[in-house]
Amino acid sequence: MHPKLIKILKIILPLSLGVFLIWYSISSASPEERQKTFQYISQADPKWIVFSVIMGITSHLSRAYRWRFLLEPMGYSIKLSNSYMALMAGYLANMGIPRSGEVLRGGTITTYERIPFKKAFGTIISERVIDSFMLLLIIGITLLFQSKDLFSYLEEKITSTFILLIALAGAIMLGILFLKIIQRSTNPILIKLKNFGEGLLEGIKSISKLKKKGAFVFHTLLIWILYIAMFYVIKYTVPETAHLSIGPMLATFVAGSIAMSTTNGGIGAFPIATAAILFLFDVEKPAGEAFGWILWGSQTAINIIVGSLSFFFLPILNRQK
Repeated sequence: MHPKLIKILKIILPLSLGVFLIWYSISSASPEERQKTFQYISQADPKWIVFSVIMGITSHLSRAYRWRFLLEPMGYSIKLSNSYMALMAGYLANMGIPRSGEVLRGGTITTYERIPFKKAFGTIISERVIDSFMLLLIIGITLLFQSKDLFSYLEEKITSTFILLIALAGAIMLGILFLKIIQRSTNPILIKLKNFGEGLLEGIKSISKLKKKGAFVFHTLLIWILYIAMFYVIKYTVPETAHLSIGPMLATFVAGSIAMSTTNGGIGAFPIATAAILFLFDVEKPAGEAFGWILWGSQTAINIIVGSLSFFFLPILNRQK
């Protein structure tokens, strides 16, 4: 398949899936359910939405600050303003083209802070590794809270999980073989690829060379606590979810986090995923989808507004660069 066609499909397919899910969610609901969902959203207490938005913004600031710790071992010190605006511009880009935000974020810091792209991008990969670990940790905690409800679901998926593990093992083996070929090759293109990979590796290794390990761990925990907290307080905007304890909310958080990666910024998928999990805890579909749309809509609005402002102010605040 032609590379350009693959790139186009990567953009169109997730967005198309998101649009389809929105259509499916609306069309599959009865007029009464649609009216209820809209009523829940329109009557949501704005106080809790504001709290959630503040926690979301704080988590982004903490992430931007934490990024500086990864760059320090390589001898780079960047402005918090540039770190934050690069992060938010990346979030905005991800809504248009999935996973493009990481590349844009690294490119932005390369432009305004004179850091080699391969090193900046390596630290972003390091963040992804850490975030994946944190999500797995939260999934483990969720299983402890809701083991009875979720274990039966996992049993149904054990076959597909086994196949996924086999495919992952195969991909790792191919990756190792490819690395050995690159290391021994004298091809100019492969040598450039090798040099780029070494830069990425240096960025990833920055985790082990952290000068402020305690502060890094603190901000990592703060980021994920704020993620869960901004999720948790939204439950008070819908009467049917206000009584839920931390266990069901953690399960909903995990489902929402996974749904965010399936479409552009989680459009369409996020409300459906959260509603599906909440339904397991006796929350009716209109209330569950209202919860999802309130949370997704408020956080997405912030990403759009702040991300757009970041694109505007980055060149203004870095005129000399």
